Amino acid sequence: MLATRSPSQTLLAYLQMMRPANILTAWADILLGYAASGAASGSLSPETLAALAWLLLATTGLYGGGVVFNDVFDAELDAQERPERPIPSGRASLGEAIGLGTLLLAIGVTAAAQVSLLSAGLAGFIAIAALSYDALAKHSLLLGPLNMGLCRGANLLLGVSVVPLAVQTHWFLALIPIVYIGAITLISQGEVNGGQRSTGAVALLMLAGVLASLLGLSLLPDYAWLPVLPFAALFAALVGPAFVRAMWQPTAEQIRGAVKAGILCLIVLDAAIAAGFTHWTYGLAVLALLPVSKGLAQLFAVT
Repeated sequence: MLATRSPSQTLLAYLQMMRPANILTAWADILLGYAASGAASGSLSPETLAALAWLLLATTGLYGGGVVFNDVFDAELDAQERPERPIPSGRASLGEAIGLGTLLLAIGVTAAAQVSLLSAGLAGFIAIAALSYDALAKHSLLLGPLNMGLCRGANLLLGVSVVPLAVQTHWFLALIPIVYIGAITLISQGEVNGGQRSTGAVALLMLAGVLASLLGLSLLPDYAWLPVLPFAALFAALVGPAFVRAMWQPTAEQIRGAVKAGILCLIVLDAAIAAGFTHWTYGLAVLALLPVSKGLAQLFAVT
């Protein structure tokens, strides 16, 4: 079956494992980090723009490799629950997936190393954290959400590392995606067989904390709250109802809807914070990734 595949079928299977729609949410993390570092506020030098390009390539490899290995470790389970996925359906072999995931992670770390040693270290941490989540932590009610949150928090700091010293002053920004992704990961644990109301309630409280942090950051001297408001309102309108539905009706369908909304709206969250560090126009530029990501989500699975 594998021998009869065309190159286009193979490419499609690889893209499906990489979750292109999700990768754009990782780009939004980098763009937020770039804004928080101060690099986007002054004159855009060729050096910082080149560093931004390397970091966007790095996060593409790191996120893509991480989700490919997610399918590798879930191959047996997917054969029972999601037989249409590339590996259990035979559209990609296990060996091909391992090779693709390894190549992508290597690209991620190598690209980050072109920026700084700190960037390379953050990329290496993300790669290890992604593999630990795929192999072990995802099965833990507590470690799974924390592990995945650490991946996204470090990814935001990867964007900040375009100005290495800024990581020392803005490291705490990583706490926001840690809490937010932790909420999504927590609620996603009922994605196949349904979940519990208590889990949904905790995730909703975590989401409320994230919303509060958008205004709490106004205590920083380089952050303005006013440009944040329209983006924060959009974020709450898109994610809040989905989380509430998943809490009151924790069916697999409602939970999948909440997880999908939560992942894609990472872009809105990043746009909101980025606007606070720069200008509402920069926030709109980050937000422009959302319709592209939603379009890709129609073609490729998000969860």
